[in-house]
Amino acid sequence: MTHLTYLEAGVVGLVQGITEMFPISSLGHNVLIPALVGGSWAQDLNVATPESPYLAFIVGLHVATAIALVIYFWRDWVRIVGGFFSSIRHRRVQTTDQRLAWLIILATIPVGLVGLAFEHAFRVIFGKPVIAAVFLAVNGVILIAGERYRSKASLAADAALREARARAAMPAAPTRPLHAVPAAAPAGLPADPPRYERDDPDAGIQADRRLATMGYPRALVIGSAQILALLAGISRDGVAMVAGMARGLSREDAARFAFLLATPVILAAGVLKVPDLAGPLGAGIRGQILFGSVLSGVGAYLSVRFLLRYLRTRTLTPFGVYCLIAGLASVAFLTLVR
Repeated sequence: MTHLTYLEAGVVGLVQGITEMFPISSLGHNVLIPALVGGSWAQDLNVATPESPYLAFIVGLHVATAIALVIYFWRDWVRIVGGFFSSIRHRRVQTTDQRLAWLIILATIPVGLVGLAFEHAFRVIFGKPVIAAVFLAVNGVILIAGERYRSKASLAADAALREARARAAMPAAPTRPLHAVPAAAPAGLPADPPRYERDDPDAGIQADRRLATMGYPRALVIGSAQILALLAGISRDGVAMVAGMARGLSREDAARFAFLLATPVILAAGVLKVPDLAGPLGAGIRGQILFGSVLSGVGAYLSVRFLLRYLRTRTLTPFGVYCLIAGLASVAFLTLVR
């Protein structure tokens, strides 16, 4: 692993940051890229090897992506963490922030327990390139089917959001618009740039109010879906979004909840493995880890910013088609060509 190059670190880091947020499986890509490139990449970047230094490298990338999520959602996490401590202090769960904090905690428990118990076995047994390619194709089927067979409640939630935005955009609307229309500028002056929902802190509060009404059983189901992501090729965010839509969330709210759920899971997995970076597994590659982590964090931040806007009006189907084609093509290449 001391032969890990900065090119390898940069490519894998950037791909990690993007694919961790996009519903196309970062672990699946981390397994497949070295196998498809071959040569020294396949030797240096083997995640299935017991005590693999490559895993220590990926841990550093995960910490970076988690930090990027915290930075992007910092206003939301300030409220959520504050809600958690206030619920402990007052021994009750009443406000939106308090309820959302406990929904996230409850939804995180299943994947946390399974990950602690079986992560190593899942990685060694299922972290083989051909198996990862098969599960990447399966991930595509999940995304396509999730959109094709969305629940009526989820479709209704999407329609309600569109109607609310349409009402808010009307000049006479009494409430602050979720998606503001640029105000008309005086003659000779440039118009104000459009403001997007993410720029309005009230939008996050309104989204959290919707999420806080989902109920603990529904949050537990959505959180449990993340267990599938222990299989290389299955996307954590993708299955959480599909589960959220199946349980009646709008696509946009399902994506938001998936990203909020991913933050503590990714961060905890990284923190638990940080000693590996300081030990023998990180020897000789700490510069590469830092370089890859910076690219991973930047990629993750830009990806989540793009996706939350993209999913307001578009579907998961293109990502599903990509995973299906990439997975099947990788299976064919690895079995027939390699």
